[in-house]
Amino acid sequence: MKDKKVKEIMIALSDYATVSEEDTLASVIRTLKKAREDKKYAHKHRAVLVYDKNKKIVGKVSIRCILQSLEPKYCQIQNPDGHENIGLSRFGFSDDFLNSMVKNFCLWDESLEELVKHASKLKVKNIMYTPTNGEYVDEEASVAEAVHQFILGCHQSLLVTKDKKVTGVLRLVDMFELVSKALEK
Repeated sequence: MKDKKVKEIMIALSDYATVSEEDTLASVIRTLKKAREDKKYAHKHRAVLVYDKNKKIVGKVSIRCILQSLEPKYCQIQNPDGHENIGLSRFGFSDDFLNSMVKNFCLWDESLEELVKHASKLKVKNIMYTPTNGEYVDEEASVAEAVHQFILGCHQSLLVTKDKKVTGVLRLVDMFELVSKALEK
């Protein structure tokens, strides 16, 4: 795995679903749905990349981001200081406590249709996730280096770069495919 390069496994940017940061959540959902229907890849996309007015990739919107955007009050619970969270259940909170938070914050107290109606007009730039430095990997990096980033950073995907420009996406599931093929040999 040390000899194989990230660029040999990544999905090229031209093959990945993208939206503008000025698009709406409704556009993201349509774009992601269309990408998930594509049979080119064994595993369906779970995110779209976001570009700015200069066509530079500045973020991504995952299925988790989409669901989280339906209920704005999640921000009050999960990351009131603006920092990314890792999930409250990981801190040992019980199901009863988490359920009481849902009730106390009146989460999802509207119908799904109403939540979607309100959220569908949200701008991508307000719901997207901005990757951290540890979520970028050079396309010339070894697969072993990428595995280290996946494991130590608990990431589902990494943005692949060449000369600091995003050229593709490396997904954890594609790394699994590589490992499973090696096992079959």
